[in-house]
Amino acid sequence: MAEELIKPWDLDGTLDDDSYVPSYIEEMAKNVMTHYDLTVRSYVVMATKADKGGLIWKIETDKGPFSLKVLHRRPTRSLFSLGAQAYLVEEKKARVPPIYKTKTGEDFVEAGGKLWFVAEWIALEEASADLEGAKKLCGGLGEFHRLSKGYEPPYGAEKPSRLYRWPRKYEKMIKKMSWFRDLTTAYSEMPASSIILSVVDKFEQQAIQALEQLNESRYSELIKKGDKEWGLVHQDYGWANGQLGPGGVWLIDLDGVAYDLPIRDLRKLITNQMEELGKWDVEWIKGMIEAYHETNPIDEDLYHLLLIDMSLPNEFYLQVKDMVYEPTSFLDEEVKMTVEHIIALEETKWPVLKELQEWKGAITS
Repeated sequence: MAEELIKPWDLDGTLDDDSYVPSYIEEMAKNVMTHYDLTVRSYVVMATKADKGGLIWKIETDKGPFSLKVLHRRPTRSLFSLGAQAYLVEEKKARVPPIYKTKTGEDFVEAGGKLWFVAEWIALEEASADLEGAKKLCGGLGEFHRLSKGYEPPYGAEKPSRLYRWPRKYEKMIKKMSWFRDLTTAYSEMPASSIILSVVDKFEQQAIQALEQLNESRYSELIKKGDKEWGLVHQDYGWANGQLGPGGVWLIDLDGVAYDLPIRDLRKLITNQMEELGKWDVEWIKGMIEAYHETNPIDEDLYHLLLIDMSLPNEFYLQVKDMVYEPTSFLDEEVKMTVEHIIALEETKWPVLKELQEWKGAITS
């Protein structure tokens, strides 16, 4: 039975039911809650990662509402993120939900090969889906990055760091471009193959140029400051995980935090929003960068890296990289339409990057 419990989820054909929780997981949750001085009156499933084994409930108790969460990563990896959450709240007074301790003063309970924890339930709402909302999110992100500096993980935790891996990421992207070329050539009859093949050379060259610029930048000097001095990135930040609550923007779902240069989070937020808009909008980007800069100043070297990371064909790579697993089912009409959208988006990107290059003094001065 112990082996069964550390599997992700046994969904029993209920893949379309996002709120489904197997009975053995429900029983495990009840057992976990016996470690807390809380009487649970109800459990409501708020989100699941059914393919990985992650889950969060809102629980109503005799002491008010809390969240109960099972983390889907390895316990040693989860220990890093829980340590970060405790550090941010206890040492830095950050707007991150406080962890509610067990009867014995622990931050978590280990059960079924995973870490479970309880946190205070904070009443939150999403920021508006406009530029003003985006600015609020960027300001909250900058504050999080600034406050996360100095974090040292607890004994026994992994130390996930992406700080030193930027060149490797760029090289991986370049390498996979040749895989995309080979696969779409081999499966030329598939609906998405011809359009991917028509642009892969261009995107490959963009990645090569970005790597060259990275190697010529001050990246190697910046990372010498080390993990603790740079602090943490969220890695999955956006309207869902940065929400408005008491005092400002609160960050939730810190499961994936890792050490890195902070502008990686900012770049992801900006490029994801440009995709949502359907075009690159320089006024949006300037507003987002300025809002971030107010809470966590960006110097010229970091700003240069932000522009380099934006110049990568990030959206194209993200959307087509899974073709390597099952190209015959992946390269369908839907992917074709997605790539068409990305190509149109790219046409608006480069004039904006040029303007941002000329504008950098407004941020770094």
